[in-house]
Amino acid sequence: MIAVALALGASLTWGFADFGAGVGSRRLPVFVVAATMQLAGLVAVGLVLLVTRDAPPSWRQVAWAVFAGAVSVVGIAAFYRGLAVGAMGIVGPISTMAAIVPFAYGLSRGERPSHLQLAGVALAVLGVLGASLEPHPEGRGRKVGTGVGLALLAALGFGCSLIGLSRAAPGGIAWAVLVMRIVAVPCLTALAFTAGARAPSRRMLRMLIAVGIADTGATLLYAAASTRGLLSIVAVLASLYPVVIVVLARLLLAERVARPQLAGVAVALAGVALISAG
Repeated sequence: MIAVALALGASLTWGFADFGAGVGSRRLPVFVVAATMQLAGLVAVGLVLLVTRDAPPSWRQVAWAVFAGAVSVVGIAAFYRGLAVGAMGIVGPISTMAAIVPFAYGLSRGERPSHLQLAGVALAVLGVLGASLEPHPEGRGRKVGTGVGLALLAALGFGCSLIGLSRAAPGGIAWAVLVMRIVAVPCLTALAFTAGARAPSRRMLRMLIAVGIADTGATLLYAAASTRGLLSIVAVLASLYPVVIVVLARLLLAERVARPQLAGVAVALAGVALISAG
């Protein structure tokens, strides 16, 4: 139950953080948002280590954390860009497919899911197909929704990052997250300057710092959960954050999503629920 609570806490916190990141990405270049958040998270987790004074991990665990940080850059860039150009209520749920990557990884390492979990995987895939299509403006059929390709790329990057973080976490949760941020910050900062970065306003900077700390807090919660429960279950529960994004987008941004897309979102989330229930 501790692993479940930690994973759900990570999911809730990631939902708030990613909503804030999506709002920021509509006003600033995506790499400026990502770099600012990651830098804030780096400082936060560095302070945690100064207080806890945890012993450093093995080189193998550091290597897994480096891998997690590198692929997270791909996921972050694709996800935030997708939130900026597409509907949060569509991009967010599609990114839950990240849970299938560690789920498959668990299978390759000998984990055997129940029939209910396998049914959940099938539902998640069907739901993504439904959520990825939006009506044509002219009313002639449907087309792939804006940001869907970016959301799928983000799912792959996040899924691989979840695997890497779960392998690095046994050597020290805070250390694993610190190494991830050390890898990600220079990459995202370089991309921000390449894209012609401009400094955020004070108000936006405060928001991005808060969002970055929340994102790092969620990552720490997930890392802790991965050391106390099965990866195939923990990763899925931690991937429920788009529910928070959808609720916030509808309440605060008044986003409207077509009914067939909402049905696809519901089916995808139901699939995720079945995976965790199994």
